Order: sequence, then structure tokens, then C-alpha cells
Amino acid sequence: MNTYGTLHKTNGRYALRFERFFSFTPEDVFQDITNPSSFSQWYPFATGEMELRTGGKIYFDDGEGSTYEGIITEFIKPHTFEFREVNDLLQISLQEENEGCRMVFTHTFDEVEMAMYVAAGWHRCLDALQQLVNGQPVKWEDNAAELRAFYKEAFDLK
Repeated sequence: MNTYGTLHKTNGRYALRFERFFSFTPEDVFQDITNPSSFSQWYPFATGEMELRTGGKIYFDDGEGSTYEGIITEFIKPHTFEFREVNDLLQISLQEENEGCRMVFTHTFDEVEMAMYVAAGWHRCLDALQQLVNGQPVKWEDNAAELRAFYKEAFDLK
């Protein structure tokens, strides 16, 4: 399966879309995605403080003195987890498929100039999530520069 993201323009904004397949049920994967201790291992700046309900808050810390919060816009076990982080919308959905499930991860944002950086970052984060779901310790590969170069070309960015 191709683990690379794709870039789409929608309603004057940009959406990065990634798909990953897991050999586990949506219930199991949803737990790994939303469990606060797991979430903070794969999601950037996550503190692990989360109110897991529609309208609940998620708290972030950039490690450089700035803290902020996101708002959960949709939380439906075991298939939908959406939230707004500043002006960006993140959507994670799980669909049962074959002997497991397919995750669709979408990040909607405004600045196309950031697409290669955002895509490379999510690619790496979703690799970490994949390791968590598979019960492996998270090991961050040193591939950010290569991924940025790939996405710059794939998205035809200057």
C-alpha cells in the first residue's frame, strides 16, 4: 500500500490526505489513536490532556513556551475523530475492510507553501502511529529531508 500523502485543493484551502491499512479492528485502532498516552507518542506537541467527546478540548505544548488547545468537532467511537487545531481541521476516520481497517487521515489548512513540510511531518507521525498500533516501540526514522524533497516534487512546489 502506498503510504504517501496526496494534496487536494478544496474550497480555497488545501487538504493533505493519507491512507493507512491496519490488520486490526477499528475499535482497536481507534483506541490507539485516541488514548491520551498513545496520542502523545505519535501526535506532535500533544500533552496527553484530552476531553474525549464532541466539544471537548485537546491541549498542546510546542516545547518552546507556547501552549494552545484544540476543540474536538466530532468524536464517534470507533470510526471518527475530528478536531480543530488553531485554524486547521484534522479528520481521522476508520472503515472496516477485509481483515482489518483503513484509516483516512486528512489535514485541511490554508498555506500551500507549507504543504511539503506538513506532509513530511504527518508521514513521519503516521509511521509512528503504525508502529504503536502494531505493538512496536516507536522509532523515528531520520527521513524528514528526503520526505520534504519527495513532497516538494510530488506537489510541484517551487
